Amino acid sequence: MTPPPPPVAAQLWSLHEEASRDLLGVLEKVAALGYPAVETISLYGHRPAAVRHKLTELGLVLCSAHAPFPAGEEAAAILDTYQEAGTDTLVWSLEPEEFDSPGAIARGAARINEAAANAAERGMRIAYHNHFAEFRNVFDGRTAYEVLLEALDPAVLLELDTYWAHTGGADPAAVAASLGPRLESVHLKDGPARGMDDHMVPFGEGVMDVEAAARANPAVRWHIVEMDRSHHDMYELLGRCYDHLVGHGLSRGER
Repeated sequence: MTPPPPPVAAQLWSLHEEASRDLLGVLEKVAALGYPAVETISLYGHRPAAVRHKLTELGLVLCSAHAPFPAGEEAAAILDTYQEAGTDTLVWSLEPEEFDSPGAIARGAARINEAAANAAERGMRIAYHNHFAEFRNVFDGRTAYEVLLEALDPAVLLELDTYWAHTGGADPAAVAASLGPRLESVHLKDGPARGMDDHMVPFGEGVMDVEAAARANPAVRWHIVEMDRSHHDMYELLGRCYDHLVGHGLSRGER
């Protein structure tokens, strides 16, 4: 029997400007599109308990939250916030300059590993989200991403941004397939794949093979739609992406 596809979630960076003014209203609109889950980028000053209450009211799951790695002095406060908000998975990235050398990568990995150890004490998890420097930068024939993965504690999960992997010169489906059960979620988007100022387009109108990326690894638990910026109305775009994924049997949703 073929297992059902992963559920689809919306990354709220797609609606960052509106969410900064009215996060709870944005959650209502995303739920109305049929998304069963969201991944936050910020709580925009709301109390974590209030966000959790709104999510529960709407039947939404907080699949994960983008939040700084809980390492150093701020670790406890970060973990407190998102534990109260109702997620057990925090996701973040290293900065592009942290991929300039193997030494810089090692220092970044140490911070991530510290964060994972802190999170584990709360029964929480850390995942790493890539951009494109991880794939563009190569050291002795190995991508910076490969160097990073070797340095990370195996407990650190992965969230593969398929679009930025492609922008960095990698084959997103091949990367996803290579990551095995460590790959918790994938970010799906489409566009020209040129750089960080790209404007995203509906699935099938850019250079991405979204279907291949979505199907590449059966261990993936979440398909997360993120549109960093677009000339399209963002709710219309998120709705079209939802329809594409659910309509093609790649993901499952609520309508």
